[in-house]
Amino acid sequence: MTLAMSDERLVFCKKLQKELPGLSRPPFKNELGQRVFNEISKEAWGQWLKDSVKYINTYRVDTASRQGQEFMLKQVAIYFGFEEGALPETAFVPAEHK
Repeated sequence: MTLAMSDERLVFCKKLQKELPGLSRPPFKNELGQRVFNEISKEAWGQWLKDSVKYINTYRVDTASRQGQEFMLKQVAIYFGFEEGALPETAFVPAEHK
């Protein structure tokens, strides 16, 4: 048995500015995680997961360390517009289209 689209929890996504299916659970066990759960779509979260690799690689973030987790949580808050600030530059260089 599959769930119909209407059975999915919808959120008005702060990042993409439209109503979309939301996450099935908060990504973190804190206030930020609850806010992401309430205001961010699965689609936008997927974009963050792809983009987050750029920060992890550029800054060699140890996501197992408290410092690394705090750095990444700060980037999540900025990425989704929950906090003001600029995301740090990354070393990512997109492939040229030929």
